[in-house]
Amino acid sequence: MTALKLSLMAFSFVFWAAGLTMLIIGLWAKVWLGGYLVLSASNYPDAPAILLATGTAVIVWGFLGCFSAATEHRGLLRTYGAFLSAVLVAGLIAGLSGLLYHQDVARGFQEGLRQALNTYGEDEVKADALDALQRALACCGVESYRDWLTTPWALQQNGSVPLSCCRGRWGCRLSPPNIYGLHRDGCFSKVSAFVSSNMFSVATAALGLAALQVIGIVLACLMAARIPAHPLGIATPC
Repeated sequence: MTALKLSLMAFSFVFWAAGLTMLIIGLWAKVWLGGYLVLSASNYPDAPAILLATGTAVIVWGFLGCFSAATEHRGLLRTYGAFLSAVLVAGLIAGLSGLLYHQDVARGFQEGLRQALNTYGEDEVKADALDALQRALACCGVESYRDWLTTPWALQQNGSVPLSCCRGRWGCRLSPPNIYGLHRDGCFSKVSAFVSSNMFSVATAALGLAALQVIGIVLACLMAARIPAHPLGIATPC
């Protein structure tokens, strides 16, 4: 029983550390990627918010798992096992969804970028996000700077492009703009590459975390089954 208790406590610590990692990644994504997510036309849930909520829940239940193992509380152990089962299912769904639908996420950004170009100057939130994206990724337009030339904003500006497309201020307010002073790559190719590479990493991590839950479920159920029931209770396996 002692070895089983120590194993479950060690697992709970690893589980708690995984929750802390998710919480940190969620905070980072909320701060650094939150502005860019408004450019997506996809109707997928807010990923940073999911990471924050999941990370917080895992941290709390990690403490509970450690407490239930230390006190050998049968009811808490079963509850902990049930929570790990829910995390297992959620991790499998999240991981498989990331692997299967990463192209849909990329296409959502492509459509969102086109909408942001066409409403530039009207929707200030998307305009600011688009400017920040073009500066951060050193890109211009969806496929190239030419995407800007037919937008309502560019027609009002005599065919120029925003300053966020420029390597420097020189050449960007000309009509047509001087291509040597512009970022030559379109934003979609860079966003798509970023989403594809990072989505695979996140999906793999989610599947790995889900597989890890099997160990915790087995440990919690074994320990709960070995703890004697209360005098009025009936001992049943987990």
